[in-house]
Amino acid sequence: MKFIRGVKDGLPIALGYISVSFAYGIAAVNEGFPPWFPILITLTNFTGTGQFAGTNLIAAGAGFLELATTMLIINIRYTLMSISLSQKMGKGFPLWQRAAIAFGLTDENYAVAIRQPNKLSFPYLMGLMSCSFAGWIAGTSLGALLGDVLPDMVMNALGIALFAMFVAIIIPASREDHRVLLLVVLSTAASCLFYFTPVLNRLSEGWVIIICSIVCTAVVALLFPRKEEGEAQNADPDAEKPGEGGGQ
Repeated sequence: MKFIRGVKDGLPIALGYISVSFAYGIAAVNEGFPPWFPILITLTNFTGTGQFAGTNLIAAGAGFLELATTMLIINIRYTLMSISLSQKMGKGFPLWQRAAIAFGLTDENYAVAIRQPNKLSFPYLMGLMSCSFAGWIAGTSLGALLGDVLPDMVMNALGIALFAMFVAIIIPASREDHRVLLLVVLSTAASCLFYFTPVLNRLSEGWVIIICSIVCTAVVALLFPRKEEGEAQNADPDAEKPGEGGGQ
C-alpha cells in the first residue's frame, strides 16, 4: 500500500524532527510565550527555520512587514522544490491535493520523495508528509509542555539531529550518482564562501540558500545535462542514420 510505504519512508524524518521541534518548543516558551503558542505555530506552519526565525522576530516586537518579508526570503526555496517535485508527480492531482502537498513540503520530505524511481502518488506523499508532520507536532508539544525538566546541555545537543538528517540523506545519493556528489561539494563551497566573505556574509540566510541553489544546480545541469528518453534513443550510436541502408 502506497500510504504505508510513505509512512515508513517518513518515520526516520519524524524521529529526527522530534528532537529539533522539541528545542523549538522550549525556545518559544523561554521567549515568554505560553505553551499553546508554539503548538499553534507548528499546527499551522511546517518550516523549522521559518518557525525559529519568526518566533524570535515576534518576541523582538518586529512589525508585520518585516516578519512577512523575512518569512518570504527564508521559505522561497520551497518554490524551486515544488517545481522540481511537480515533474515527479503523476497526472490527475486536483487543487486541494496540491495544496496539501505544498503544506507538507520540507527539505527532508523533498529529498526522500525526489529520489523515488517511479511517479509520485498522492497516497505515498500523504504517508510521507503526515508521518514527518506528526513527529514535528509531537516534539513541539513535548518541548513546550515538558521542556523545563531537561537541563540546558541536553537541549543544546538536540539541535545536532537536524544536521544528522541532512547527512543521512545526501551520503547515499552521493555514492550512487557522481552528479549529486558534485552538487554537494559545490553547494558546500558556495555556502562557505558566503559565510566567510566579509561582504557576502551580510546577506540573509534565505537569499544565500536561493543563490547557492540556483547557481550550483545550474552548473551541474550545464555540465551534465539530462537527456529525455526520446533524445537518448536518437543519440544511440547503433541507430540507423539517414541515408544508410534501404534505397537511395
